[in-house]
Amino acid sequence: MRIRIVDAFTDRPFTGNPAGVLLLDAFPEDGWMQSVAVEVNHAETAFAHPLPEGGEADWALRWFTPVAEVAMCGHATLATAHVLHTTGACEGPVRFATRSGVLVATPREDGSITLDFPTAPLTPVDVPEGLAEALGARPLTAFDTGPNVGDLLVELADERTVHALRPDHRAVGAHSARGVIATARAQEPALGYDYVSRCFFPNVGIDEDPVTGSAHTALAPFWSERLGRAELTGLQASPRSGRVRTELRGGRTLLGGRAVTVIEGELLA
Repeated sequence: MRIRIVDAFTDRPFTGNPAGVLLLDAFPEDGWMQSVAVEVNHAETAFAHPLPEGGEADWALRWFTPVAEVAMCGHATLATAHVLHTTGACEGPVRFATRSGVLVATPREDGSITLDFPTAPLTPVDVPEGLAEALGARPLTAFDTGPNVGDLLVELADERTVHALRPDHRAVGAHSARGVIATARAQEPALGYDYVSRCFFPNVGIDEDPVTGSAHTALAPFWSERLGRAELTGLQASPRSGRVRTELRGGRTLLGGRAVTVIEGELLA
């Protein structure tokens, strides 16, 4: 079967967030998919197969990190939609049946793809004891992001603090189901982004995720409320870096970005 590595939320190879993508006839045994994700060794590997016509979704989609299956993944969904459209397997919007409900990916005339995801519910919480030491910076506020995302969202003093983080990943993992999203307002919005973030997910085998679509379903409502605009652009300031366009629509968040296939080969196992 064909296997592809796609860099998502970028238009240039070797940036953004890489994902493995496999298009199948049906889902194999879970252990095999987990083994493939270990072999690919990227933040997520996506497995998809077509569904019968006439249902609420067109393709079934699952995502695995090197250590676990996850409930929601933005960049691997974007990567899968990119493969479906660039190979001619699908035209127009694609509806994916996932553990997070039906997610829709719509291609745009400019070559980008827009994902329609559920907005994460944000619940204010106390900053956990020891989190400042684990991150290396003191959060101003903290929010639980609900079961689909499973992170603790924390606001830091400024963009410089976010860039400078050198966290103790093991200690960070003690504070939420998946990990921690650290964010701050952009220091210079004229550079084309409104807020900056970094994401640390040691509990699913990802010390720092390059660009996280699911995290932006929490970042979008957080910053839209503060900045007074529904449409924003976030910069995820990992070493690979990437930008995510967000548009808050109440219970849904639109995530926009591009993707590029960098490797295509044959899986023999």
